Amino acid sequence: MTFLALFGFLNMTIADILDILLVAVIIYLVFRWIRGTSAMSIFVAILSLYVIRVTVAALNMKLMTTMMKTVLDVGVLALIVIFQPEIRRALISLGNRYRNVSSPLLKKVLNLGDKKIGTNVVQEVTEACRSMAESRTGALIVFPYSNSLEDIEETGDKVDSIVNRRIIMNLFFKNSPLHDGAVIIDNGRVAAARCTLPVTERTDIPASYGMRHKAAIGLTEQTDAGVIVVSEETGRITWFRGGNSTAIGNINELKLILDSDYNGRQGD
Repeated sequence: MTFLALFGFLNMTIADILDILLVAVIIYLVFRWIRGTSAMSIFVAILSLYVIRVTVAALNMKLMTTMMKTVLDVGVLALIVIFQPEIRRALISLGNRYRNVSSPLLKKVLNLGDKKIGTNVVQEVTEACRSMAESRTGALIVFPYSNSLEDIEETGDKVDSIVNRRIIMNLFFKNSPLHDGAVIIDNGRVAAARCTLPVTERTDIPASYGMRHKAAIGLTEQTDAGVIVVSEETGRITWFRGGNSTAIGNINELKLILDSDYNGRQGD
């Protein structure tokens, strides 16, 4: 009996080769996902424990095999709890890709339709942003696209109001109890205010970006929503989508971006 025979690889079939390739791909994808993060050392430790388990099982060391199996089983459950936010982000990213390739019929059946922004909503929001930029009033305005943001809305207060520039400005007025957080505009209505957004963990963002900008990046990394940020320090307006930022030079640029991204219009 050779060394390979201990591990059951003496007579390899196509299924065995495919099995090895699939495991290698999974390990590679996990490695890419967590590379450069604190989870890397944990991943290496778990991989080492698994190698030890396979080795002791091949050598028919029953006590060590049972102990290593118990350690790994408990470890998997612990990892799910520890890395719940990362797992959630990965599943959301996978779901977003699925939405992008779904057929129109399937999107209709599963209610995955993309949302549009009415002309009146665009006008009211952009005019509110103009006024808040001039007065340097900080603002964070979210526009859902195809992903549901109900869990984000639940972190704040339900509003369910018409979209009006004065209402938006009052919500972000610094003495307003609802000014701290994001306003979500969904289905042509101000759905919620004072909402908490996930903050990005990226370290390559400009030093001038504050918590509003980091929250906008964080949400647009995890969903396909668009976010407007008005800086309280500089009065500058920035549009975020897909984790990327676009500096807004004037209100007409913001109108064109909203129309292009949500309504498919490129302007006149």
